[in-house]
Amino acid sequence: MPKSATPIPVLTIDGPSGSGKGTISRLVADRLGWHLLDSGALYRAVGYAAGMSGVDLTDEAAVTRSAEATRIVFRDPGDGGETRVVVNGHDATDELRTETAGAAASAIAAFPGVRAALFDKQRGFRKGPGLVADGRDMGTVIFPDAPFKVFLTASADERARRRYKQLKDKGLNVTLSALLREIQARDERDAARVVAPLRPADDALTIDTTGIPVDGVVAAVLSVVRPA
Repeated sequence: MPKSATPIPVLTIDGPSGSGKGTISRLVADRLGWHLLDSGALYRAVGYAAGMSGVDLTDEAAVTRSAEATRIVFRDPGDGGETRVVVNGHDATDELRTETAGAAASAIAAFPGVRAALFDKQRGFRKGPGLVADGRDMGTVIFPDAPFKVFLTASADERARRRYKQLKDKGLNVTLSALLREIQARDERDAARVVAPLRPADDALTIDTTGIPVDGVVAAVLSVVRPA
């Protein structure tokens, strides 16, 4: 990109699991007419592909090789429905939304090699007219120059309830107590990792979504891009 060119705008939406990032990011991207990057799906896809290949998820070198080789494609169904995630030719969207896939993603995200393998892939989503980037280190590592940054959070109990409803609606057999334990464990793991720990960017607006309707959160996020 020529130095004189105007940078493509990016809105980063970071936060812990269950904070509403996915839903809010999709709605905001639709409102703005911008592209969407679900970075968590990339890590889930790598964990899924590695697991399906029998790779030991504690073996950083092996998981990194899997990250470099895994083919990940996002497909818009064209009917307003959920974006499909195709991993090595297989539609793995449903498998990637399970807590097992989330736990695997959190574990391998601590590997520097895996993060390096996915760095350029994530940066490649920055295309006009703009990008909404949903993740955990979008504003701190992947797009530190983004002009718009938000960090969504909510209480662990609230996030567990949201995930419980979401997964039950999908027909999955889950318990609220187990989800709460998994969310708390993931919070600790994500915040404690040496590489790209979960934290708000210094210039991000933090929004606690506990008890706030989705429309209210969307409006708050849009106000960052479109000040009143």
